[in-house]
Amino acid sequence: MLSIKDALEALEGKWKLLILFSLSTGPRRFKQISKEVSGISDKTLSKELKSLEGNQLIKRDVQDSFPPTVNYSITEHGRSLEKVMEELHYWGLAHRRQIIGK
Repeated sequence: MLSIKDALEALEGKWKLLILFSLSTGPRRFKQISKEVSGISDKTLSKELKSLEGNQLIKRDVQDSFPPTVNYSITEHGRSLEKVMEELHYWGLAHRRQIIGK
């Protein structure tokens, strides 16, 4: 039970997996993530990014430029969730067909 509790705490909420999915194809800047994860506010995105970074699922890379640019990317630890995200994707498609027929 403890392992599932830990996993759920690291991925809790409706945004974290969507953010990880956005980053799964390559590094993104804050606004790029915000556009891809529709419906998330900047405040919530900032909070979720900090949480994901704290759980070592993503890393924040500050570029030495003017103005400074920040890129977010998925870590190897975060990539270990790829199979979970893939299975959730397929389950979601099947669930959608089951419930609403699409």
